[in-house]
Amino acid sequence: MHATLPLLDSTTFPALTRRSVETIQVNLGYRCNQSCLHCHVNAGPQRKEEMTSETIDALLDFIAASPEVKVLDLTGGAPELNPHFRRLVVAGRERGLRVIDRCNLTILKEVGQEGLAGFLATHRVELVASLPCYLEENVDRQRGKGSFEGSIRGLQRLNALGYGRPDSGLVLNLVFNPQGPVLPPPQEPLAAAYREHLGQRFGIVFNQLFTLTNMPIQRFGSMLVSKGQFNSYMLLLRNSHRSENVEHVMCRNLLSVDWQGYLYDCDFNQQLGLPLGQSRRHRLHITEVNALTLQRYPIRVAEHCYGCTAGQGSSCGGALGDEMAPAPSCGA
Repeated sequence: MHATLPLLDSTTFPALTRRSVETIQVNLGYRCNQSCLHCHVNAGPQRKEEMTSETIDALLDFIAASPEVKVLDLTGGAPELNPHFRRLVVAGRERGLRVIDRCNLTILKEVGQEGLAGFLATHRVELVASLPCYLEENVDRQRGKGSFEGSIRGLQRLNALGYGRPDSGLVLNLVFNPQGPVLPPPQEPLAAAYREHLGQRFGIVFNQLFTLTNMPIQRFGSMLVSKGQFNSYMLLLRNSHRSENVEHVMCRNLLSVDWQGYLYDCDFNQQLGLPLGQSRRHRLHITEVNALTLQRYPIRVAEHCYGCTAGQGSSCGGALGDEMAPAPSCGA
């Protein structure tokens, strides 16, 4: 694995300051049932890191002391593999939070997860489900053989429970990632292509499609270095920077928490080992602060931040702006 932080550390990206923490994004661990090529976490079946019950208690204490927090966004790895996942979901919903599960869909068919889909529906958890293309060959190339079939079965199961259907209140959003070192195509036209293909072939419905830019870190960044494409991809990101997207980047109102309870401005900084604040030696822990004390903190930026402002922009909620161009297929 090639380290990319030394290639990203020096930057001309604009200075940013934190606003109020509205979303707390929690990485419950790096264990996953898949090993996707674009994964910025380098997650996989062999990873052992996972958040403990004690850290989850500290997280809930932080939320109780931080009424500004409205959204609990659960990610990983596969967050559902953490043994305390369901307890955290229930606790979040009891506190009136909007709870999001970033689900890879194939987890729904894993042994021991047979009741997962029903649990998510019962607690009205919003799903953000990774489906990097609507074509089987492209998905299996990026995520492993059989991933597409498993994802389709997962989507059909969720649809049967009401997810993605009008007026059900069960939100199902899909996520697209490019196949290689290119920017995502325009979000809305691609969403229309997804709806047409998945609807006609498999009867699948969903609410929104989020297009995400691949970040030049961890597994994807290492692949770029190996292929000699890192510098050209960074040039693409910098040349595609839009200043109007800076106002809307997710790190202004999001707090990222790693599996040990340490704090970061975003999940990408977490994977690069760039903790919240200006000191690289001291990592703030969730037991040391509340959301109010983090307002007006400077946000740590590096060259990878251009991935969030390039083109139509990219965030955990999809594109930040509009991109006026015809949409290619998801295999482009």
